[in-house]
This record gives sequence, C-alpha cells and structure tokens, in this order.
Amino acid sequence: MFDVGFWELVVLFGLGLMVLGPERMPKVASQLGRWAAQARRMARNLSSQLQDEIEPLQSSLKSADETLRKDFSKMRPEFGQEAERGSTPDAVNEHSDAGDDTSATPANTDKQPAAGEPEPVRNKPS
Repeated sequence: MFDVGFWELVVLFGLGLMVLGPERMPKVASQLGRWAAQARRMARNLSSQLQDEIEPLQSSLKSADETLRKDFSKMRPEFGQEAERGSTPDAVNEHSDAGDDTSATPANTDKQPAAGEPEPVRNKPS
C-alpha cells in the first residue's frame, strides 16, 4: 500500500529507537501492530459488507441481462426475414421518415408556424 522497502523500515526503526528509547520502543511497536491488525480487520469487514449489499443487485442485473438477450435473440430472426423481403419494421419506417423532411430547408421559408409556435426570424436581404 505504501510501498515501503527494507531500508525504509530500518531507518524508521532507528529513528523510533532514538526518539522513544529502548524501554518504550517494544510497547509502541506492539501497539502499532495491534492498530494495523485492527485496521486490516475493519477493511476486510467493510469489503465483505459491501459485497453482501452488491450481490443481490448483481444477480438481478444478470437475470435482466439474460432476459433481454433471450428476447432480442427471439426478435432477431424477424428482422432477418423482413430484410430478405426488402421491408423494414414499422417502427423503423416511422423513425426514418421523420428524418427525411427536406421542406424545411433555408430556401423554403414560406412555411407557416404551427399554432402556439413563435414566428421564425427571417433575414431580410440588404
């Protein structure tokens, strides 16, 4: 986690020995070891609790994904048959027809706005 090597530990131990002295150093090292173990235990417990909370969500997402894949695989042959006949599903036709409106080009500005729509701004030639 901290990427502390052997020589860094030796330097820290030497500094601790100089600051704390030989009488208090073993007690402090023992306390630090207990704190580190407690921190690891708490992190492990938190990780397992999060996994327990996430597991039901993962299983429901997985089942929904499988259901969608099955439904899509059932629909796939229908699309293939319609493509062979040269037609497309009605929903695709309706959607593609909406994008083919060429009457709203800048050259054709005589179109009246629908009820409730604001009047379009027209540039007057100079």
